[in-house]
Amino acid sequence: MDEQQPKRGGVGRFLWFFVLLAVVVLWWHFRPDGDPGATLQAQQADAVTAPTDPDDILVDLQDDVTPQAIAAIERDIGIRLCLVDDTAAATKLYRAHVDPARRDAILAELVRRPEVEIAEPDAHFMLSPGEPAEGIVRAPDVGPAHEGYPNDPQYKFQWHLNQVGMREAWKLADGNGVIVAVLDTGVGYEDYKGFHLLPDLKGVTFVEPYDFVANTKHANDDHGHGSHVTGTIAQVTNNALGVAGVARNVRIMPLKVLSAGGSGSVAGIADAIRYAADHGAKVINMSLGGAFPSSVLKKAVAYAHGKGVTVVCAAGNESRGRVGYPAAYPGAVAVSATQFDEATTFYSNYGKDIDIAAPGGNTRVDQNGDGMPDGVLQNTITLGDPTTNGYFGYMGTSMAAPHVAGIAALVVGEGVTDPDRVEKILKDTARKPDKQTYTTDKYGAGIIDAPKAVLKARAATGGYQFGLGLLMAGAVAASLRRRGGLGVKLGPSYLAGVLVGASGLFFLPYIAPDLSSLPVLHALTHGLPSWDLSVLGPAGHGNAVFFSALVPLALLAVGYSVPRARAPLAGLAIGVAAHLAFFAAVPLTAVHVPAMFGGGALWLAANALACLALARLALRR
Repeated sequence: MDEQQPKRGGVGRFLWFFVLLAVVVLWWHFRPDGDPGATLQAQQADAVTAPTDPDDILVDLQDDVTPQAIAAIERDIGIRLCLVDDTAAATKLYRAHVDPARRDAILAELVRRPEVEIAEPDAHFMLSPGEPAEGIVRAPDVGPAHEGYPNDPQYKFQWHLNQVGMREAWKLADGNGVIVAVLDTGVGYEDYKGFHLLPDLKGVTFVEPYDFVANTKHANDDHGHGSHVTGTIAQVTNNALGVAGVARNVRIMPLKVLSAGGSGSVAGIADAIRYAADHGAKVINMSLGGAFPSSVLKKAVAYAHGKGVTVVCAAGNESRGRVGYPAAYPGAVAVSATQFDEATTFYSNYGKDIDIAAPGGNTRVDQNGDGMPDGVLQNTITLGDPTTNGYFGYMGTSMAAPHVAGIAALVVGEGVTDPDRVEKILKDTARKPDKQTYTTDKYGAGIIDAPKAVLKARAATGGYQFGLGLLMAGAVAASLRRRGGLGVKLGPSYLAGVLVGASGLFFLPYIAPDLSSLPVLHALTHGLPSWDLSVLGPAGHGNAVFFSALVPLALLAVGYSVPRARAPLAGLAIGVAAHLAFFAAVPLTAVHVPAMFGGGALWLAANALACLALARLALRR
């Protein structure tokens, strides 16, 4: 026995080395690609060349600027600063009306002041540039609901949902209450002063609406575009009415940033982005854009990305080899458009900044011969008449983007909330087009694939978590054996505890995807800390209580006196340690801990060590 103890000690140290090495390798393997983008100075220089309002400028001040400093700027430069809307007090974004002859000189004076982050002309963006308005077509009338899923009678015209695999994806995920902000012309979500509640959106939950055009809390649609986009994301599915949508259980945040004419100021769009990020949105869809950049808008996209929001943008419809803005900004997912045969459409922009492709439609053709031109079909108000509605096929990268936003919401609903990792999952699971020549400048990573994205979000990291748990379990057992302190017989229950704590039944979605979507089994496909996803929903994922040593401590306090329970409970604590260590290295979601702890990674690492200490305590003589 004495001769073997050095060997056992060597095995323990060897395994602990591999535990540390594994954490480093996981961090390296899952790190997001860097994309620093253009410098702020370059963005400011380009922004001045954009089509602008000659009378208005935007001034973005430091967040801690004082009223006295604002008054000094107004006095020294001879301007009056007004908040762009009622939500802008926190963002310190101001608009000033100036003499066009003095505009450039005023801007030069402003950028030299330390209180000013950005000063630039106000510009107007619009529905994805070049969107062919003549491409709107009304769907033919069809019979009543039919058997099968979904039973929406006009689903047969929604070839675009089949192109992204929604028949399979609906069996797996529904969005799990994720909030998706739609920055557009508004949404037909309520009966209000002549506006129409769309019948096929009845049942969708709408939260925190705001109209940044009229500066009110009623973000109703007076155009039709925003309601159509919303339908693709969240149209009520399997309600025996009309059509279906991608993510049937998301919540929609309607933010009106475009007027009835389809245009809106950069100031309103930027403020809406920050508003969405500050009010719980996890995905933003922007089917709008312009050909030139704005520093104010770029900063807003970066702010939302930093707050854990996946920002999805239409690439534009000018048929040019350059992606429009905000799609081209770092932190935005730029989406090109495909048609029925999976070729990129005649109108879609392309270029190096395209991230992914999705169905945008082409109402000039009927390639599938179903009797309706191949547009993207949804329920929306009649163009320009908010009192009536119908089922209309549109085409544009505006229609492609909400497919991606809806599928991004499905991924977020599975617990992957970090926007870089959401984007990585969407790209890693995208497929190459059938019977078309694939090029990255047209398709980016490929055509988005909803079921593959959901499965990867749910199960792809489970094997790594379990493997890390096994390494930790071996290291703990070996170190106790070396000192002769192992007082519990190890067996299958020990490993079962590791499995439950670290990864759960991570393999179940691959062998029985339908079963893995059932509420209880869905929780069991995750390691124990991530059960907060089923208990608290995506908004509560990363709860500090679940992502800590508290649950293993409570279970050991109850079961320590039962000899047979100590091995599985020790395994569970080790599995939780592995889960926490994995999330420290690969932050799939933000962990909500007080700022005093210095960040989520430190909290996770400390609690992982605490779990290992609990496991050693449970296994000792």
